[in-house]
Amino acid sequence: MLRIALYHDFLVNMGGAERVAENLHRTLPDSDLYTTMTAAGRLSPYFKEVQPKTSWMQMLPAKSKLFRHYFLLYPFAVEMANLKEYDLIVSSCFGYAKGVKRGKSAVHVCYCHNPMRWVWRTTDYLASEPLGRLKHALIRFALKPLRAWEMRAARRPDYYIANSAVVAKRLYEAFGVHATVIPPPIETKRFHPCSYVDDYFLVLSRLAPYKRLDLAVQACSQLGLPLIVIGDGPDRKRLEKMAGPTVTFLGRLPDAVVDRYARQCRALIFPGEEDFGMTPLEINAAGRPVVGYRGGGALETIRDGVNGLFFTEQTVESLTDALQRFDSMTWDPIAIRRHAERFDTSVFQERIIDFLVKVMPDFGEEVVRFEDQKQGAAA
Repeated sequence: MLRIALYHDFLVNMGGAERVAENLHRTLPDSDLYTTMTAAGRLSPYFKEVQPKTSWMQMLPAKSKLFRHYFLLYPFAVEMANLKEYDLIVSSCFGYAKGVKRGKSAVHVCYCHNPMRWVWRTTDYLASEPLGRLKHALIRFALKPLRAWEMRAARRPDYYIANSAVVAKRLYEAFGVHATVIPPPIETKRFHPCSYVDDYFLVLSRLAPYKRLDLAVQACSQLGLPLIVIGDGPDRKRLEKMAGPTVTFLGRLPDAVVDRYARQCRALIFPGEEDFGMTPLEINAAGRPVVGYRGGGALETIRDGVNGLFFTEQTVESLTDALQRFDSMTWDPIAIRRHAERFDTSVFQERIIDFLVKVMPDFGEEVVRFEDQKQGAAA
């Protein structure tokens, strides 16, 4: 029996990377789950049941608010993790987890969402943060040793999996490593198309400046189009100030309510450049199209005219033009959902298992044992 560890950067929000980590653990149900810190009130029911093992960073104050401020501490916590007893380590990484150390005979596979965005795209990252010049200068100074650390840490995994071809290219350019692309899992069974479509566009996102949600708010305000914004975050006040009377902010909502808005919207507006972007495919699973920016991971998930419509520049004018074109187009909910099913959780798990069997032949015995456990539970 192989001893398997899964290490995720930190669990203080339930975003796309955390949903990937959850599905990785479901794929490897006997693995021990590690992370630097958790915020109990923000964990999914699954993670609450699993009870991840945390580091000394768990004792730090106000983790749910200050976790980004601790960016220089994560490398120390990650490197101090004692994983030498494990045969297989799978790191779930958007920043630090790739740096975990392993035993001499262990295999380390890193599922990577991106090189650290705040290190490699510092100018873009800081441009979207409401900080003064002095703070910007101090952050740039502090990020220099972090970049050097990530360059060293990137050599520790034996194999890389990237969530998109865009990220695979970035990993090669940053670290000179080759990555296999396995897209993130989409829980298509959670969403269901319906025959009724309401008269509103939808934004479903964490409200952060780099998401460029200001484009959606301004475009819909100018055109007088109803827009519902679901989510919360540091950019909410700024977005509310620029919003016209047709824009409604609902904050965070339960999944069941989100699902209803998803299947009844005219379309999702997706104006940011994401590493992959799981939300557009979730909306597709509900049978609805996406109006998205032509960049990043959206290039791999949106087929123009089939499950969505692109706009080419991150400007209000370009998005406005796309929304006006959207009015003249028709959409097939069944075809849209069929497209999303290509990224279903079951497909993700099969790809992960196939990859692990390929790079670690002994893992094949674990697969047989997992299947026996499932059959025993079903009986």
